[in-house]
Amino acid sequence: MRRSRFGTDGVRGVANVDLTAELALALGRATARVMGAPEFLVGRDTRLSGPMLQDAFSAGVATEGTDVVDVGVLPTPALALLARSRRRPAAVVSASHNPFADNGIKFFSALGAKFPVETEQAIERQLDALLEAADHPPPRPGGAAVGAITPDERAADEYRQGVLRGLKGRRLDGLHVVIDCANGAASRVAPEVFRSLGARVETIFDAPDGTNINDGCGSTHPEPLARAVVERGASLGLAFDGDADRLLAVDHRGEVADGDTLLALFAVDLAARGLLAGNTVVVTVMSNLGFRLAMEDRGIAVVETPVGDRAVLEALDAGDYHLGGEQSGHIVFRHLSTTGDGILTGLLLADLVVRSGVSLAVSAGGLIERVPQILRNVAVGDPGHLEGASEVWETVKEVEAGLGPTGRVLLRPSGTEPVIRVMVESRDPAAAEAAVERITTVVEASLGGPAER
Repeated sequence: MRRSRFGTDGVRGVANVDLTAELALALGRATARVMGAPEFLVGRDTRLSGPMLQDAFSAGVATEGTDVVDVGVLPTPALALLARSRRRPAAVVSASHNPFADNGIKFFSALGAKFPVETEQAIERQLDALLEAADHPPPRPGGAAVGAITPDERAADEYRQGVLRGLKGRRLDGLHVVIDCANGAASRVAPEVFRSLGARVETIFDAPDGTNINDGCGSTHPEPLARAVVERGASLGLAFDGDADRLLAVDHRGEVADGDTLLALFAVDLAARGLLAGNTVVVTVMSNLGFRLAMEDRGIAVVETPVGDRAVLEALDAGDYHLGGEQSGHIVFRHLSTTGDGILTGLLLADLVVRSGVSLAVSAGGLIERVPQILRNVAVGDPGHLEGASEVWETVKEVEAGLGPTGRVLLRPSGTEPVIRVMVESRDPAAAEAAVERITTVVEASLGGPAER
C-alpha cells in the first residue's frame, strides 16, 4: 500500500521532483472539493519554488470554483491567524526549516487549526481519484463560476496587529536585539514588529534570494547569531526558521537558549503570575530529562506527548492548558495562538526580559541541569521500515537495559525527512555516545544509508 502523501505537517518533498506543479494543481482541486469553502487563503515562504507551487495550488483551487486570496510571503503562523480571524481555510507553501530545494504545502482549517487526520485522508482519496482520472477529468465550472485569485496587501498588517495583542500594550523601549530572519518569511515582518514596540533592532540573514533560506542561519544554525549578539553588544538575539514558526534565543554572552530553556522560563514566569493554566506545561518525549526535573522542583506538572506539534496541540486542548512546545523551539501559547509562532514567542521572551529587569543569562542560569543528550540522524531509504526492523529494536532494548534508570533511548522516523532520529540521554556522556554509535550502526546495517554527523 502506498504511504500517505501527508506527513506530520502537510505534504512535503523535493520541489519539482516529489512535489511537482502537477501534483500541487491536483492537490488544490482535491482540497477545494473536500473543504467546500467559498474562499481559500494561500501564502508562502521565500523558496525559489514557492511562486510556482503556490500558483499551481491556487489554480487548482480556482479550477473548482473557489476564490483564492493570495497573501504573499508571510510566516506560517500568519496563515493560521488569518484563517481564524477570517473564518476561511488556508494553505502555506513552505518546508519550514528544511533546505531550499525542499518544499511543502501545509493546511489550516477555518478555526486556524491543522486539518484533522480525517480531513487529510478525505483529501488524499479525492487527490488519488483526480490523478487516476487524468485522461478523463471530471467536469469543472466555467464562465463566471471559475474561482478568482486576488492579492491581499492588508494581510501582513493584520498579522502584525494580531501578534502585538499578545503584549497587551506593553512595550520594549530601548531593548537592543539582533534578529536572524533565516532569509525566510520573517525577513520583513519580524523587524517591523519589534521596531514598532520601541526595540533597537539589528538584523542578519534578512535578504532572501530564493536559495539561501535556512542556509547556515536561523534556528537550525544559531552560531552566526551568537557571534553577532556579542560583537554588537546586544541584550538579546532571536533566531527564526524559514517559515518563522520556531524560535531559538541567544543571551548577551552568546549562549543559546533552546526550546527546553524557553519553555522552562515561560512556565516559571506564568506560574509566578498565576497565569499557567493547570499549573502544567506540555512537552514531547524529546525534551531533556533535566527539564522535567526542573519543573518537578518548582511544582509544575509536565504532560509528555509524542514528537510533533500536532500531538502537543492535542494535549493542550484536551487539558485546557496554555503552554507547550518542543525542544526545537516550536512553542505554543494556546491562549494566544492556534499554532507555534516564532515571532509571538520572541515578543513574549523580550517582554519577559524587560519585565524582569535582568538578562536572559540571569533568568536562565541554573534553571535546568541538563542530562547529557546525544542526537543523531541516520539517512535511510524508507523511514517507514523502522517499525518492522526487529534487530534494531532488540538492540534498543539491550542498550536501555545497560543505561539503567538514569538514561533513556528514543528512536523514531522523521515525519519530514528520509532519516531515522536516534536520541540517547545518560548522566554518563561516554555511555550515551557509545549507545548512539551502537544503535546507529545497527540502523545503517538494517535500513541502509550513512549517518548525518
